Amino acid sequence: METNPELSIIIPVFNEEKNLLPLYQKLTEVLKVVPSYEIIMVDDGSSDGSAEVIAQLHQKDPRVKMISFSRNFGHMAALSAGLDYALGQAVITMDADLQHPPDLIPDLLAKWKAGAEVVNTLRKQTKNAGIFKNLSSLIFYWMINKVTKIQLPANAADFRLLDRKVVKALKKMHERFCFLRGLVSWVGFKQEFVEYEADPRFAGKTKYSLGKMISFALDGITSFSAFPLRLSTYLGLTIAFFSFLYILYALYIKFFTLQAIPGWTSVLVAVLFMGGVQLIFLGILGEYLSRVYEEAKDRPLYIISRTLGFEESK
Repeated sequence: METNPELSIIIPVFNEEKNLLPLYQKLTEVLKVVPSYEIIMVDDGSSDGSAEVIAQLHQKDPRVKMISFSRNFGHMAALSAGLDYALGQAVITMDADLQHPPDLIPDLLAKWKAGAEVVNTLRKQTKNAGIFKNLSSLIFYWMINKVTKIQLPANAADFRLLDRKVVKALKKMHERFCFLRGLVSWVGFKQEFVEYEADPRFAGKTKYSLGKMISFALDGITSFSAFPLRLSTYLGLTIAFFSFLYILYALYIKFFTLQAIPGWTSVLVAVLFMGGVQLIFLGILGEYLSRVYEEAKDRPLYIISRTLGFEESK
């Protein structure tokens, strides 16, 4: 009976056809010192030839395994599927674009063998990254550390090592809006960090558009904090307090000076301001309700069309 490998590497794949062979070559070179391992590539509904390349790699090397989704379910779903299928005593998650350097894997393993149960990575800098991306990243991490009970260091990545006990803890969570970086922080365990310098993408274009980055940020905040909802209460109380003071002032002017406070403009501005605030917080409430609605439907996080390299019972 085949024993479980020491290491599992999980790689979400979405239209990464040109990156897979160079990635495989670098991984196998680095992993020569690892007694046993498996490379799980999760095809997230790619429209190019990614699935075919993975199948070819599996034929060449059975340690390469494939999970292929029926359609695109997203990066977090692909990571979750990999965690569900991984058998290694240690599990590493990384991207397929070679911006997560395989050469760093020995450092992650060394910290794990020294007692760390989670080894996170931090980008020292991102080559060719624009000012907007760097600034938005800093703002996001500042916000999530301020309004949630978890702490995420700036420039944290989904390139990390997880001990088997951490994987078991994460598999107990079936959140549809899965913010894995937050969950890894939330579960605790002994965590350490390794810095790295991100290389430019080997081939292709980034799959994270502005819309996806905003959605990612919303998932992170709403998954771990009710602060946006509390903010509506705080702001409402503040506006009500100042409105009450203004009413007292208006009554004083009316009854003690026998004058009326002129100015339809100020009234209109106040009404428009209140309308805008109400719409904003209706939108925030809608975000939370939509997540409750999606969770209540209890649909599977992903659907698999086929696998390669796994037992049929899986």
